[in-house]
Amino acid sequence: MRRIVTALAGLLLAWFIPLAAQAAESGPRHGIAMHGEPKYPPDFKRFDYVNPNAPKGGLVRLAAQGGFDSFNGFISKGEDVAGLGNIYDTLMTGSADEPFSQYGLLAESIETPEDRSWVQFTLRPEARWHDGKPVTADDVTWSFQTLVEKGAPFYRFYYGSVAKVEKIGARTVRFTFKPGENRELPLIIGQLAVLPKHYWETRDFEKTTLEPPLGSGPYRIKAFDTNRYVTYERVEDYWGKDLPVNVGRNNFGAIRYDYYRNAAVSVEAFKAGAYDYRAENSSKNWATAYDIPAAKKGLLVKLDSPHRRVQGMQGFVFNLRRGIFKDRRVRQALAYAFDFEWSNRNLFYGQYTRSRSYFDNSDLAASGLPSAEELKILEPYRGRIPDEVFTQEYAPPATKGDGRIRSNLRTGDALLKEAGWIIKDRIRVNAKTGQKLEFEILLVSPLFERIALPFTKGLQRLGIAATVRTVDSSQYIRRLETFDFDMVVGSWGQSLSPGNEQRNYWGSDAAGRNGSRNLVGISDPVIDELIELLIAAPDREGLVTRVRALDRVLQWGHYVIPHWHITYDRLVFWNKFGRPETTPMQGAQFSTWWFDANAAAALEQGKAGKTVK
Repeated sequence: MRRIVTALAGLLLAWFIPLAAQAAESGPRHGIAMHGEPKYPPDFKRFDYVNPNAPKGGLVRLAAQGGFDSFNGFISKGEDVAGLGNIYDTLMTGSADEPFSQYGLLAESIETPEDRSWVQFTLRPEARWHDGKPVTADDVTWSFQTLVEKGAPFYRFYYGSVAKVEKIGARTVRFTFKPGENRELPLIIGQLAVLPKHYWETRDFEKTTLEPPLGSGPYRIKAFDTNRYVTYERVEDYWGKDLPVNVGRNNFGAIRYDYYRNAAVSVEAFKAGAYDYRAENSSKNWATAYDIPAAKKGLLVKLDSPHRRVQGMQGFVFNLRRGIFKDRRVRQALAYAFDFEWSNRNLFYGQYTRSRSYFDNSDLAASGLPSAEELKILEPYRGRIPDEVFTQEYAPPATKGDGRIRSNLRTGDALLKEAGWIIKDRIRVNAKTGQKLEFEILLVSPLFERIALPFTKGLQRLGIAATVRTVDSSQYIRRLETFDFDMVVGSWGQSLSPGNEQRNYWGSDAAGRNGSRNLVGISDPVIDELIELLIAAPDREGLVTRVRALDRVLQWGHYVIPHWHITYDRLVFWNKFGRPETTPMQGAQFSTWWFDANAAAALEQGKAGKTVK
């Protein structure tokens, strides 16, 4: 959970309206949407993409990589265990078939005024911790204050626009926001994971722990062996099992995560039947690793599952805190040494599409030239943002995929010379200082070596000495959190309703805070203002326009060398599951799958060589 990094810091001010004079949008409600009304009405029985009759029970085995030494996923210390979110409930929960709507989970109702300057939650009277004690308003206020004061740094970003939290009654809590237009804040607070105050009062929240913590969610920790496995068991008397938001979900009787040293070992373990389900992120594995007898017999299933999620951005990330990358022309030049088309043909089996937007696969992505509405936003910044924003459609350098990139390298060479980096004795040096242009690409997965190493060959032809270093996950996390790197392979996930998290991705305040997601180190007042405009969007149309404006400035900043994306999930699993007929826009929801006892029995017979139907 601590790796979900987002930020809040209000910059646009609005005049203050006393709370007593503010009328709520419509009084207490069952749910809330970012813009407009939520899809599901107050009397809804379940989400459309679940099977309400899904059976409960069975064990599902999953895989994790690296190791763990803590069950406290809310602090920066230690490596938290996989699946920890299963034991906690949040105030509200989202649906997977809407851009951004939330419905009550721990909260029975949500109330907010038209200007969304505060939000109030009333807890369900039946909400219980696993020890039987009720979830109270004191738990909510304590959780919020503790996360902000003692939790991982991103909580201070995420909840930075909250001016005050107060207990209104035994089950009611109000959050009052700092001045400024920010319609996302009530939904952000709805994502708050509520922790048991009575449990943590006798423990040090700022320390790692291997004592299974108390939760209120559908699962609890049953057994574990540090760095080897953890098993969660379904709470049979879970207080919220019959809520509309939970119907047809959390169906497995137990969930076990086994830890593996790296992805290669994990894949081989999966093929041997050591665990049951895998979301494959390697195109090579997808194309070749599962061509085994079990797949041909139908015992192992490969599934392309389409989705309509925003793809965000993945790429080689420049750290602007390093002097060699401060010049935009240098960053642009290095992109000409990366041959995506060759990699896609020879390494990825043609599975990927080149990314060009920070919001690909959605209507949020900027394309063509700016629209009239976008120009209204961008014109005031003319001269402070790249001129290309107004005159060109951004596209990363392309090749024929045959490995011949001489023309691209000539372009890169010209840009480098323009920026003051010349060739001397076949080495790229700064014309004024004599400094060599050299850097390290830091990796955590050996899988990326086959992409990074050909890239360094292209850089070498430009006289640039780039090395690749792969480190273990704990060292990688430490170096990432302290920005101790030159270049990394980084990514930023996006939603169909971008908002406050953009501050943590690109905001100036985040650039100087360890643990933020501003890996690039962007510190630009223009981008700060564009983020605030995005956050303050009054409706969906305005949001789309403002996101596209931000996208254009990020594109032409050349902050990353874009990688690629796909518009479907690559799922591979042993044929022992039932799945709902409907896949929502956000893609396959594994929490809605279930263990099929008959299929599991047939699977075992098939593995034993027996003929099965």
